[in-house]
Amino acid sequence: MSDSAHSGSPDRPARGYGPESDAPFSHEPYQHPVAGWGATRSVAAVLLKHGEPIADGEAMLKMNHAETGFDCPGCAWPDDRHGLAVDLCENGVKHAVWEMDRRRVDRTFFETHSVGELSTWTDFALENAGRLVEPMRYDAARDRYVPVSWDEAFATVARHLRGLSDPNQASFYTSGRLSNEATFMYQLFARELGTNNLPDCSNMCHEASGRALLASIGTNKGTVDLPDLEQCDFFALIGSNAASNTPRMLTSLVGIARRGGSIVHVNPLVEGAATKAIVPHQVMEMARFRATATATLVVQPRLAGDLALLRGVAKHLFEQVSSDPTAIDTAFIEHFTHGFEAYRELVSATPWPEIERQSGVECAVIRAFGEAYRRSNAAIFGWCLGLTQHEHSVDTIREIANLLILRGNIGREGAGACPIRGHSNVQGNRTCGQNHRPTEAWLARLDAVCGIKSPRAKGFGTVGTIAAMARGDVKVFVGMGGNFALATPDPATTFAGLRQCDLTVQVSTKLNRSHLVHGREALILPCIPRSERDLTAKGPQSVSVEDSMSLIHLSTGHRDPASPALRSELAIIAGMAMATLPESPTPWSEWSGDYDLVRDRMALALEGFEDFNRRVRRPHGFRLRQAARERIFLTPSGKAEFSLAPLPDSVPPAGRLLLGTVRSHDQWNTTIYANDDRYRGVRNLRTLVFMHPEDMRERGLSKFDLVDLTSFGRDGTTRSLRGFRAVPYSIPRGCAMGYMPELNVLLTASDFSTQSEQPLMKHMEVEIVRSERSA
Repeated sequence: MSDSAHSGSPDRPARGYGPESDAPFSHEPYQHPVAGWGATRSVAAVLLKHGEPIADGEAMLKMNHAETGFDCPGCAWPDDRHGLAVDLCENGVKHAVWEMDRRRVDRTFFETHSVGELSTWTDFALENAGRLVEPMRYDAARDRYVPVSWDEAFATVARHLRGLSDPNQASFYTSGRLSNEATFMYQLFARELGTNNLPDCSNMCHEASGRALLASIGTNKGTVDLPDLEQCDFFALIGSNAASNTPRMLTSLVGIARRGGSIVHVNPLVEGAATKAIVPHQVMEMARFRATATATLVVQPRLAGDLALLRGVAKHLFEQVSSDPTAIDTAFIEHFTHGFEAYRELVSATPWPEIERQSGVECAVIRAFGEAYRRSNAAIFGWCLGLTQHEHSVDTIREIANLLILRGNIGREGAGACPIRGHSNVQGNRTCGQNHRPTEAWLARLDAVCGIKSPRAKGFGTVGTIAAMARGDVKVFVGMGGNFALATPDPATTFAGLRQCDLTVQVSTKLNRSHLVHGREALILPCIPRSERDLTAKGPQSVSVEDSMSLIHLSTGHRDPASPALRSELAIIAGMAMATLPESPTPWSEWSGDYDLVRDRMALALEGFEDFNRRVRRPHGFRLRQAARERIFLTPSGKAEFSLAPLPDSVPPAGRLLLGTVRSHDQWNTTIYANDDRYRGVRNLRTLVFMHPEDMRERGLSKFDLVDLTSFGRDGTTRSLRGFRAVPYSIPRGCAMGYMPELNVLLTASDFSTQSEQPLMKHMEVEIVRSERSA
């Protein structure tokens, strides 16, 4: 079959993954407040275009209301707890309505379109075709998907899994939207089978955060809760495009600003949330067009220069102690930390010129950052993928922990660590067992409660799964949601690995690239999304999710399912498990009909889930206990640990740039709604690279000139993309940015962090030259 446009060739021409369009492209700086009327107009346009504004409007009123509605399928930002009637954002509406598509991808569709033909479609066109409505299997002789019964589909899964010579020849991926109950069942199925091959999207986003925080303060999650943002007087937002990726955070940022607090934005790009905002549900501000400035300081470090920047903030604090003893919290350090003296010596020995060179930030700006932090009484540091997708991401996040514990900003109100999760239940997936590196204590408790014997060997994460498929060591790939083929690095290796599998299984709501890049046998199993009613013989069912601040709450769909043939995620997992493990001690059938029974077992198996069914039905659910919030640090020393990482060399060689990938405003992960990026001022263009004007001049480039990008992989190979448009932008010298997944082709399978195993999507070394193609 043909798939040349997405082959991941080491040298291929530019092609955007959004809708095809001949409309002219443009770029003009965005001058308006973020959110506000721009977001309101966008939401209205989305609802009107969908054609069911009344029904969709009713659904939106139910979104993000734990007691009566469904959880947004987008980001993991916590829900409002003050009775807000409309707790949603522009991109959450886009994502929910995208899933409520009235069009249907059924047997007639697949009879009309071969896989070879569909492989030539854009990724926008694939998802825009509509909702998947019945199980399908791939017919190689006809190069088409054809209908298959659920029983036949489950029997196919069982035949392949039972035929493996080693359970580790299977890998079970999830994208992050899987509910807590389904995740618990999914990991239990894999471990009963005999493998810890449980990769997830966290392996590509916040793996570094979990490893860093666990080492520093004894928890793999953030320590703040939403009310803390209502009490802090300092918030540092690092490596996050909040206005596009977590727009509801703007409510908190505006609140901090109006209280007179300091907000420091740290990002190579000046993003929309670092300017001014109008919160749409604040009616008077909307009526008066009154925007609030959402930054007191904007700091633009070079890519991978954050560790040096944060080290400079620590150096400033130490230098202020002689005139202000409260610059560090001596009492907290003495009672609750380990390694302070060694850290102080390390910081003292790091000269300012080296800090400036590695961070790309002038000393005066770093000191301004440090001063804002020193003057604060309660401080929160938040961060996202701009910090986690570097080689030294774990060390960098541990440096954030160093700053927090230097001033006692762990375990008190209005203060703490705040990793900003991007997908709606990715944190819950990890909590409920989607983890290829589980601890012995976690497995032992699971085994005792569930009557199984879990494997103890470390499994494959996302990068490991790609490599194993390429070697032929993984023969069955099961994907619960997401678009693995497009979200991962190195399409050449990923595509080849998937096609080498004996069986690929994709549990999905809409058609995407991963259904077309498939194994020798392939199944598409369509599921009920969160917005739709999940009705079993026991009555309507609800599932639970965990937000990025560890709050567990219910989600209940109300819309009619897109097809009577759809099954819930839990029913699909149970069907595969019953067919594969006929002697299983797990009551799969009962669990798939009554989710309370799953929660009863989770209450016994998972720490913090005691009395799960009662507590999750409280208003807003319940928050998982975190010992670090109580200043109990579950580290080997029993104290918060100062990290002593040396400064890495983040300066690219002469003639090369560091390249990072970002999402556009009209995009959610691999789903692209349009070719626009409103807050960055881009219209109708995705094949671009943002560059510093001086870097462009050095290369003889003008705005929109065509350029070729060549990356240099750790495996010694090069990858090239041709015909991208150079766009001048406010970005540090020596750095460049562009969109994923278009730029994923520049990453090789070897380009991942040795600290976190995350792909280096914001740490690629490239050369950019004028394209040989004519404009």
